[in-house]
Amino acid sequence: MVGLFSDQVRLLAVIVGCAALWSVESLAPLYLQANRFRRARPNIVLAVILIVTNLALSFATAGVATFAAQHDLGILLLVKMPLWLATLFGIAALDLFTYIAHVLLHKSGIGWRFHRIHHSDNQVNVTTAFRQHPGETLWRILWQILATVLFGIPLWMLAIYLSISTLNAQLEHANIRVFEPVDRALRLLFVTPNMHKVHHSRRQFQTDTNYSNILSVWDRMFGTYTAGVDFDQLSYGLDGFDQEDQQTWRALLKTPFAASL
Repeated sequence: MVGLFSDQVRLLAVIVGCAALWSVESLAPLYLQANRFRRARPNIVLAVILIVTNLALSFATAGVATFAAQHDLGILLLVKMPLWLATLFGIAALDLFTYIAHVLLHKSGIGWRFHRIHHSDNQVNVTTAFRQHPGETLWRILWQILATVLFGIPLWMLAIYLSISTLNAQLEHANIRVFEPVDRALRLLFVTPNMHKVHHSRRQFQTDTNYSNILSVWDRMFGTYTAGVDFDQLSYGLDGFDQEDQQTWRALLKTPFAASL
């Protein structure tokens, strides 16, 4: 199980998934996007930084998970349940904490300083999934560690969750149109491309909805769900971040430390 979801296997899946969706975007795009590769270069650099940061911090998560297991900490280590049920519970728990971490990135001033890098992309595509500042990566990992301790989540279960999360992140950001009846049926339980694209709207009342990561139930449960999107009216990005000199990878890394919010 661990080998199946090892760092190397998951990295290969990310590369293959990204290449496949990039190709689909080329053949059947939701929006025509000029200079795709040039516009995606900052995202690609940030993707490399994201991968290195995750690998560098993975030892901390592994250490916490091992400590929790050795001391029987967490709900899954205290309450006996079938493996399939424990797996579903653990994945749902991780997804809930990911939802909370995401909401706080929007609702706190310091969190938004880092997270606005992700939302400043005005040509959302599969590479946008990796457009993340290292500061945000650290924040998300801290919430993963907290969930791991509270729920006693083993490393193999965390690896499964992260694998699903990464692949779904690529799909939901991909510049592809999903047949609305199919998307509507799927988002009864899961976050879909049409659902997530609302979250990248330039209009704040839409941006402040659809925070969920894998399971759409959290937005429904906490009243942050927006059902539909008019792709003819949807506009990506953030006001004040459209200049080309603000879209370089160096400028994006400096964004959290700019004077204004």
